[in-house]
Amino acid sequence: MSLLSVQNISAFYGPSQALFDVSLSLNEGEVLALMGRNGMGKSTTVKSICRMLNAGAGTITFNGRNLRKLPSHKAAHLGIGLVPEGRRCFTNLTVEENLLAAARSGAWDLTAVGALFPRLSERLHQSAGSLSGGEQQMLAIGRALMTNPRLLVLDEATEGLAPMVRQEIWGAITTLTRDTGLALLVVDKSLKELRQVADHAVILERGASVWSGTMDTLSEAVTQKYLGV
Repeated sequence: MSLLSVQNISAFYGPSQALFDVSLSLNEGEVLALMGRNGMGKSTTVKSICRMLNAGAGTITFNGRNLRKLPSHKAAHLGIGLVPEGRRCFTNLTVEENLLAAARSGAWDLTAVGALFPRLSERLHQSAGSLSGGEQQMLAIGRALMTNPRLLVLDEATEGLAPMVRQEIWGAITTLTRDTGLALLVVDKSLKELRQVADHAVILERGASVWSGTMDTLSEAVTQKYLGV
């Protein structure tokens, strides 16, 4: 049984339909890349999975539990950790307070997050608003890990960051895929890095699933058709 199963979901913003029969599945410990050009429905799919947007049709199950009627905080309690697009740290709180705000007992604690991101350990008592963009992204990932999720969803976790910081974030993602049993759903445009960490991929085009398969079967023709500029 899949840890996460999304089958034929639709979603709307008011009268405008944004998703059309989107489907994907993810097993325990796997990494799934959700790909597509800007505005094709990736973040809307994430919002639907995390119950931040009601799906109009279809089914969403997590660990065998139907998510369709659950509010977002109950979906999180089931084990879905979200690193949202734009980071959204609590800028008036310290790094430590951000990490502890949603913490749940488990292997991921301040020590474990500090080992993954040493910069956060050095800045525990700084306000999150004083951090650089890259450090805030590390904090957003650390905060999601502190919920001790079974599935970590990363929505554009490297977008807009300097190249050196991007590589640091990708290094952390690689560590998570190699050394933990976490399942990861990764939304990103960096095909080179995604090929190194992801097992499978789903590509969205105009709010619909148009390709799915293993990363080693993702051809140049497919990437040019659906991901090229």
